[in-house]
Amino acid sequence: MVFDDRVDAGRRLGARLAHLRGEPVVVLGLPRGGVPVAAEVARALGAPLDVIVIRKLGVPFQPELGMGAVGEDGFQVINREIVHAARVTPAELAAVRARERAEVTRRARRYRRRRERTPLDGRVAVIVDDGIATGSTARTACQIARALRAARVVLATPVAPRGWQDRIGQDADEMISVTTPAPFYGIGQFYADFSQTSDAEVVACLERAAREAGIRPRPTTRPSNG
Repeated sequence: MVFDDRVDAGRRLGARLAHLRGEPVVVLGLPRGGVPVAAEVARALGAPLDVIVIRKLGVPFQPELGMGAVGEDGFQVINREIVHAARVTPAELAAVRARERAEVTRRARRYRRRRERTPLDGRVAVIVDDGIATGSTARTACQIARALRAARVVLATPVAPRGWQDRIGQDADEMISVTTPAPFYGIGQFYADFSQTSDAEVVACLERAAREAGIRPRPTTRPSNG
């Protein structure tokens, strides 16, 4: 199966999640590419849309190889096997972690702007990405949702490799993928259009979803003249 683009993938994924309609769901996209997918899922479920900002920790000399991930509120997942195999020193790991944590903070501020984080207390957190490969980013997102007191965590994606649920373990209560093809070389293999999603597109998705839900941004605070 090849998806036309992230919108097409989101619509197909939303259909697979129809059993959640009517439940107290919050859909959480993983920026950047997961947000257009999540926007379609949120529309299908009639649920609010928010983000959980995660950054992969790339091995210094091979950045595409993830040795873990960091997210909001200081959460992280470190793959010690990859750190050891790649001979990444503690200083190198700390430097990558500090850089990516700064980027997490920057993106979270830009994406939410004047909108509050959607509360997860007692709700079903549906975490959506445009695809799952190693699973470290998704695991971090699931842990953040649990820490924010979600009653249940559902991890949903259009495409993932076979056996991907084993990589997530008990971090999610339910895991759903539209397709689990083999061979699996990369997420982009299963999209006709896998062009990069920009920050502006993420913000546009969130603002459109907020308007559709009737959510108004917080008023800006003006300095007093007195």
